[in-house]
Amino acid sequence: MSAETLLSVGIDLGTTTTQLVFSRLTVRNEGSAFSVPNYTVAAREVLRRSAVHFTPLRSERELDAEAIARIVDAEYAAAGIDRRAVQTGAVIITGETARRENARAVLEALSGYAGDFVVATAGPALESALAGRGAGAADYAQAHACTVVNLDIGGGTTNIARFTNGALTDTACLNVGGRLVKLEPDGRVTYVSPVLQPFVPYAPSDRLTPQDLAPTVALLTEILEEALGFRPVQDEARLRFFVTDRLPGPAPGAVYSFSGGVADLMEDRPRDPFAYGDLGVLLGRAVAKSAVGPRIPARETIRATVIGAGCHATELSGSTVYFDRIAFPLKNLPVAALTPEEEHLPPAELAETVRARLAVFADGPAVLALQGRRDLHFAALSALADGLAGGLRGRDGPVLVAVAADVGKALGQALAVRLPGVPLLCLDGVQLPPGSYLDVAAPIANGQVLPVVIKTLVF
Repeated sequence: MSAETLLSVGIDLGTTTTQLVFSRLTVRNEGSAFSVPNYTVAAREVLRRSAVHFTPLRSERELDAEAIARIVDAEYAAAGIDRRAVQTGAVIITGETARRENARAVLEALSGYAGDFVVATAGPALESALAGRGAGAADYAQAHACTVVNLDIGGGTTNIARFTNGALTDTACLNVGGRLVKLEPDGRVTYVSPVLQPFVPYAPSDRLTPQDLAPTVALLTEILEEALGFRPVQDEARLRFFVTDRLPGPAPGAVYSFSGGVADLMEDRPRDPFAYGDLGVLLGRAVAKSAVGPRIPARETIRATVIGAGCHATELSGSTVYFDRIAFPLKNLPVAALTPEEEHLPPAELAETVRARLAVFADGPAVLALQGRRDLHFAALSALADGLAGGLRGRDGPVLVAVAADVGKALGQALAVRLPGVPLLCLDGVQLPPGSYLDVAAPIANGQVLPVVIKTLVF
């Protein structure tokens, strides 16, 4: 059975630490000789893990872009990898780092440092999923036919991902982390996160003891318990700690795993409470005694997100895709998703709906996503192509369509007849939620499949 490999990099710019992971992804056709090819990422091998670096800052409001670039350059050199050899992966910016004034500019600069097709991305849903996969929660849930909820507790945020039988079923993000307060070794406060300020009686320059900080640590631990349904929400004011707009709530029968830097501090052993200049040690001890459980050990802790970015960000399209005159890679394509009801409209009404849906993306290309059509016999496919072509005709740039069903080649050919000479890409086998973004790499497997990354960009 033939296989192809992709060199992947994951770069994680976190509130506290910056890390890189280089991986080799093996793509293999798992279909039989008598069926449509079914390409999957059959194996993921970590080639090198970087050192764990503190994320360089110029100030509390700005990242040190030059220092970050030096870290990335040095780790590429240490790995002996030419950045031009990297084919896929992800740059993930997480926690309070995503709120720095120059976060977007730093991400854009890093995408150039990391090869021709590396995603510059942020967003709590993607970060939660990647951390959960990197921690091994998805694999455990699949192997044991159960539900696993992973809490990735970092410096600024806690990313929560729920996996049932291996499939991602929910994500959430909280403003709970070890670096919401920064301190000198003598207990002098140097920083209090704006999220936390309304709830604490101290400010920068105050000198505190671990006992003084106990109520703050208890508050953050209770927020975790409330979010997961282990205690009722005591005060609506605490909802400001929720980055996402709802509570994940209880998961009956689930087991829980912990990753992130704070997970390494949950062990009950003697340690200077201010060893890392923040709440991390105290928060780790408190979370270890919390009501969240029963628990299983995570496969990765502090490296879970970067392992997820390097090994699990890339997906594959279906193997019946169509493309013509497309310049790969494609990056940061916004998704305009039709509802299943809209996909069944008559051609004239569908064309009007498509034009209206794409009108908000007049300044650049967008992916028109269809999720509901799976009954595409010839007549239905022809009617769908008529409606889509009517709405897509006359747009500047390439025509980009994604369908969930394995009909990308047939639909693409039908659109090509109706839109002659127009650059066209028709993907299949991908689910694109509204509000998401898509990156598409150059084709592999003799042009039969395209590596894709589905993401969110949130600042």
